Amino acid sequence: MYETIQYEMAGSVAKITLNRPQVANAINAQMGNELYDAMKRVEAERKARAVVLTGAGKAFCAGQDLGEQDAISENLANAVRERYNVLISKMRSLQVPILAAVNGAAAGAGFGLALACDLRFASSTAKFTMAFSKIGLAPDSGTSYFLPRLVGVGKALEWAWTGEILSAETALAHGVVNRVYDADALLSETMSFADQLAAGPTKSYALTKEAIYNNVADSLPNALEREAVLQDLAGRSHDFREGVQAFMEKRPPVYRGE
Repeated sequence: MYETIQYEMAGSVAKITLNRPQVANAINAQMGNELYDAMKRVEAERKARAVVLTGAGKAFCAGQDLGEQDAISENLANAVRERYNVLISKMRSLQVPILAAVNGAAAGAGFGLALACDLRFASSTAKFTMAFSKIGLAPDSGTSYFLPRLVGVGKALEWAWTGEILSAETALAHGVVNRVYDADALLSETMSFADQLAAGPTKSYALTKEAIYNNVADSLPNALEREAVLQDLAGRSHDFREGVQAFMEKRPPVYRGE
């Protein structure tokens, strides 16, 4: 079905692999379209209770494919809107956890893809760079939104201006990634974590995402009210009833994500 990505179900986890290893998984128009379709598929089919995004070969994603004609267009606004804005927005709006298994270089828009995931696990050999300034561009693909929320404005500006290449250890120290694993263990550890989430109360996870992503930049009164509204929704769910019942019966809960 896809030519530039691979999509496979492993139990309740959708594993999406960027599959242009000959160009370090650089994003062309087709890959952008296929990634967006894959995210819509997760949303529409409702089979996946977690998503893992990774790259084929030695790189996670080198960012925009500069060999494409529109990559050097004088008007990049529409290309950014049509390729990256819709994709990053769709990733952020998914109701299930998205985990990035960053197996190698994540540069420019590739860094943006990783940042748009809820959690980021990295290989010890992974590298991260904003890259845009190296070719005279400003940040896109959500990087200027996500990065300062993780590392602060000053560090985000420094990395964006310098295009510094960050090691996995530096990314971990600054909270850009959640965990670092040896290269040969990265995917199995990420899939194992995704399996754990997929077996959990994914309705609760979706409401938790909504609370944290919205409340991080809102006022305390608005945040408290949002918590009350979302808690009411959680309290009406099957998973809440199942969780309480399982606790009373001293057995493992069986969640349905609803």
